Parts: sequence; C-alpha cells; structure tokens
Amino acid sequence: MDLLESIQSKPLPKHVAIIMDGNGRWAKQRGKLRTFGHENGAKSVKEVVEASAEMGIENLTLYAFSTENWKRPKLEIQTLMRLLVSSIRKEMASLHKNNIKLTAIGSLNTLPSNVYKELTEVIEKTKNNTRMTLTIALSYGSREELLNTIKEISIKVKNNIISPEKIDESIINEHLYTQDLPDVDLLIRTSGEQRISNFLLWQIAYAELYFTDILWPDFKKLDLYDAIIEYQKRERRFGKTSEQLN
Repeated sequence: MDLLESIQSKPLPKHVAIIMDGNGRWAKQRGKLRTFGHENGAKSVKEVVEASAEMGIENLTLYAFSTENWKRPKLEIQTLMRLLVSSIRKEMASLHKNNIKLTAIGSLNTLPSNVYKELTEVIEKTKNNTRMTLTIALSYGSREELLNTIKEISIKVKNNIISPEKIDESIINEHLYTQDLPDVDLLIRTSGEQRISNFLLWQIAYAELYFTDILWPDFKKLDLYDAIIEYQKRERRFGKTSEQLN
C-alpha cells in the first residue's frame, strides 16, 4: 500500500481550509520582492488543489485575500490581482479536467471589475462539476461575514419573516457566505504563525488546527499529506468523552 492509499484507507476531512501564509518572507529570504513570493505561491495552490482532489477531499477553501489585505502596498495588491486573473484563466481547463467546481466567498463586489468578471465566468462554467468544491476566500473577513449575517437576520425578524425564537445554528448557517459548505474539519496555516486571522471563525468551531513552519511557496503535496495524516491521528470528540465515542 502506497502513501496515498494508506491515507485514503482512513477517514478524510470533508472540508479542509488553508491560510496560505509566508509568500513575502519566502521572497525576502531570496533577496526578491514580495511579489516574487506570490508568483511562486500560485504554483503551490495548483499542486495542493490537484492533490486534494486526487486524495478525495470534497471541499477545499483557500484564504487568498482578506479584507485587511487592501491596506497593503498598491503594487503588491495589483500583482495579487493580476496573478489571480491569470491563474483563474489558466486553470479553467485543469478545473474541468479534474471535475472541480469553483466558488468564491467574501465581499466580491469590492474586487476590480476584471477580476470579478473572470471569477464569475469560471464559477458559472464549473458549477456542474462534482469531484471537489474549491472555494476561494477573496476580500474576505469573518467578522464582516458575521456582521452581515446578523443584519440580514435582524431585517427578517423586523419584517416578521423569522421569529426570534426560531433562530438557531441552522438559521445562522443559511445566512453565511459558506451556506452551501459543511463546517471545516481541518484548518491548516503555513509559515509558523499560530493565529486564525479573521478566517471562518464560525465555521471552525470544532476544526482541528494544524500549524507548520513551512512557507507557502514550499508547501507541496507531501506536506499536505503530512497534515492529513496528523488529522487522522487525532480523536475528534465534539464535547464527548473518549469512552462515549468507543
């Protein structure tokens, strides 16, 4: 049995989310501009997406650009947006080949018009693919998502569409950007930082957290395997005791 078969023989996370961190530091270590790191980070995205689909992961969510990232230098933002457009355009055939559906979450209306156009075109063209759902978090912030959710539910309560007594977790889930996705099982963050950075705060309530010192441009298929293997070693109790599970 090879490594992939060994991993597939045990329960896989249904939803993996990744905070792709370390592009800038990776470039700086090589005496290059931060933009060089983003360009090489795009190669890791391709490898990890294809490896996830091959493994049998049903949902993969990548934190590509946060609401806070708009504060970065203008040149870096322009490079990120250019890379995003070129990557989406270039990966269309690969997404279809691998039967991957593309979706996006965040304040998408704040994206440059060319980015939004490319993104929505690929989302439409891949909407019927079924092997894996790849979600890109763009101009995304979890606190903003939760604020929008509270506002939407409040308006419905005010208009007698929802009664306060009926508000539960399912009602909240229905109003999140991720309404069509299951909760996150495994959250991976690269680069050695150990924080959540305003990413999927509601959805990771019971997620297993995996932190690695590897900078994102160096994170490849075998590193993803390591994260999944570590996940498979853990006992997920969801508030119960080990005895109850057994």
